[in-house]
Amino acid sequence: MEKFHILLDNGHGKNTKGKRSPVWDNGSQLLEYLYARQTVNEVKMLLDTTYYREGIEVHIIVPEEEDISLSERAKRVNDIVHKFGKENCLGISIHNNAFNGKATGWEVHTYLGNSVSDRYATIMWSTANQLLERESVPMRADWSDGDPDWDSNFAILRQTNCPFILTENGFMDNEKECKWLLSGSGRKTIADIHVFGILRCFEYWKASSKDKGFYQGKVLTNDFNLKEVEQVRI
Repeated sequence: MEKFHILLDNGHGKNTKGKRSPVWDNGSQLLEYLYARQTVNEVKMLLDTTYYREGIEVHIIVPEEEDISLSERAKRVNDIVHKFGKENCLGISIHNNAFNGKATGWEVHTYLGNSVSDRYATIMWSTANQLLERESVPMRADWSDGDPDWDSNFAILRQTNCPFILTENGFMDNEKECKWLLSGSGRKTIADIHVFGILRCFEYWKASSKDKGFYQGKVLTNDFNLKEVEQVRI
């Protein structure tokens, strides 16, 4: 039986310059490499245990703490894709955002153009929207092409041979948002976005991957039933 392979990329390493928040007045600081790794590990643990599905297999692309080059990360992804087939894989790169200390919100990116990555990104965005509404964290979107993801020429999206999305999980240079991200509620919510988003993507994959238009992005997200997955969250 074919499985749905989730390829989790934790972004930067501990030696990547700059990728951290200021040190706040309570002494806290968000280190992006650490936050991403903790999130990736939590997502894998939850999908392997509490929310286990026989048809899902989770791979961590960068188990090291050091910065691994984009070309090597893409190679690791593509080795897995070659083994299991692009139609059975979804890559997710997990990050925190930063801009001017005032920007806030959650966003998701895909490579340029329209593909099945956009469908997966819409599912993840919709999941984040549902969960972050409870936390009063805003959503960021680019609706110019009819869906909420941002089209971006990031190397991890461009160089990988399977559907791939990149999530930006709040702004670490915004003090209020960063402190929320570091809180127990914030950490749980960010992990839940990815866990329940992946479960929804899995249902979409099962319902749609045999459709010959699937990889041109021609299957809509409302073509499958999310009721079972949503009941798990509620």
